[in-house]
Amino acid sequence: MKDLRDEIQRNVQQALTEDVGEGDLTAALIPSGTTMNASVISREDAVLCGMQWFATCFMTLAPDTVIDWFAKDGDKLQAGQKLCEVTGNARALLTAERSALNFLQLLSAVATQTRHYVDAIVGTGAAIVDTRKTLPGLRMAQKYAVTCGGGINHRLGLYDGILIKENHIMAAGGIKPALVKAQEIAPPHVFIQIEVESLQELQEAIAAGASMVLLDNFSLRQLSDAVTLTRQQAGGERIILEASGNINLQTVRQVAETGVDRISIGGLTKNIQAIDLSMRFI
Repeated sequence: MKDLRDEIQRNVQQALTEDVGEGDLTAALIPSGTTMNASVISREDAVLCGMQWFATCFMTLAPDTVIDWFAKDGDKLQAGQKLCEVTGNARALLTAERSALNFLQLLSAVATQTRHYVDAIVGTGAAIVDTRKTLPGLRMAQKYAVTCGGGINHRLGLYDGILIKENHIMAAGGIKPALVKAQEIAPPHVFIQIEVESLQELQEAIAAGASMVLLDNFSLRQLSDAVTLTRQQAGGERIILEASGNINLQTVRQVAETGVDRISIGGLTKNIQAIDLSMRFI
């Protein structure tokens, strides 16, 4: 993933701008020179993610803020565990608190959800992959969180990979014409993946030279058949198979055991509940 520093600054500036507006009226209750200490505690088991976003919220308002961390991104947390202590200007701490916690709670939730899926398929050889179903404006942040949870990023956007879906296939005139055109226009570093909805379409894609295929809403039997068919017809060529569609924590291991290489889960980034974190002055 590309350097996150500029993205973090953009995310934080937008968050503070929408929250603070022309000024934090409530923080003005505190004398301007007051310095305070605060601690952040996790109320539940989780995977930590978002340290840089959290810290940047405070540093943007008060560069001399000091944060002592007791865990790092990707670490598993236990309920009641102290994550960090923050020391700095009391007004700045109060003003940045909500934005900082929002980032830490959201990104830790994504990392935690991803880790649940990764743990569920341990030993199968398959990988958990994210999608573009991210919160607007927070794609890079959420995709970073997926990696902290042990998952793999799919394409970051429409610019760094070609995924030919059913509407592209229809508009292009079929699987073969779509793949041929994609192979003509794709830069050398860009992967080409095509979505199929049946074993017949998979056969067409293999015959047309597909090297990466998304198996959309296949049953477990169909996934197993797809793996067998691909091995038989690929002629020694390596074709990556990715399963997608209506896969959850209860079914993901069965999907992985069919032999597919990757399993993409939109719920890693769109169906999440923020981790319960608390920041209190001490």
